[in-house]
Amino acid sequence: MSSSGQREAVFATRQTLGNTKLRLKGAQNGHSLLKRKADALSKRFRTITSKIQDAKQQMGKVLQLASFSMVEVSYATGDIGYAVRENVKHATFRVRARQENISGVHLPSFAIQAGAGDGSGADESSEGRESAASQEFSLTGLSRGGQQVQKARDTYRKALKVLVDLASLQTAFVILDEVIRLTNRRVNAIEHVIIPRLENTIAYIVSELDEMDREEFFRLKKVQGKKKNIAPEPSSQSEPQTVQSTDAAAAVEAQAGSGDMVSAGKDADVIF
Repeated sequence: MSSSGQREAVFATRQTLGNTKLRLKGAQNGHSLLKRKADALSKRFRTITSKIQDAKQQMGKVLQLASFSMVEVSYATGDIGYAVRENVKHATFRVRARQENISGVHLPSFAIQAGAGDGSGADESSEGRESAASQEFSLTGLSRGGQQVQKARDTYRKALKVLVDLASLQTAFVILDEVIRLTNRRVNAIEHVIIPRLENTIAYIVSELDEMDREEFFRLKKVQGKKKNIAPEPSSQSEPQTVQSTDAAAAVEAQAGSGDMVSAGKDADVIF
């Protein structure tokens, strides 16, 4: 529970308590899923980082060899730029893009398709396109330096493949970096803001409900005490009435007794 004690402004009822507990459970499940997603993305991010380092080292070596081979071609045959432009009729390579799903994140991946052709022969096999592409440079360096030209061509083919792989890795690196930051912000928000706020709200509702139960119990005790104090009053009021009725009966009897005595005296006087 956070030290700030922030909570939601809710009315303390048992229904609100149940809904808040359900929200807390959902937040905990979401935090667990996002945490596992962040871990999976971080693992893939580290793998891509190591691959980028290897690709950069390989790229440096391949470009160095390509530069040396081009220098050899220039030394052996001179400028062959015009001859290359004349022989190349179509694109030799085609870059194809596909997507890779990593924990819900779509990462682009690029691959080279050799021998692209003019687009009309899209159904041709890769071997046929490869042979067609090699035939385009069959006359380049025919007079001199043919071996150096072929070597430079193969070297630049390798450099192009490494360059495309490096571009794919760097694109995935940038996307994963942004997604990992966003996921970590969500994980921290749920862990340090949402879950403590819901826990504080639940604690507040529980304390309010307990206070209401104590107030209700105290009220019932007071009502029962008042009922016990009011119940004996009718019996205490009936006792004086009973005493008064007893006194009245005794007075009547006394009067009756005195009357008998008078009558008895008179009879005694009358009888001679």
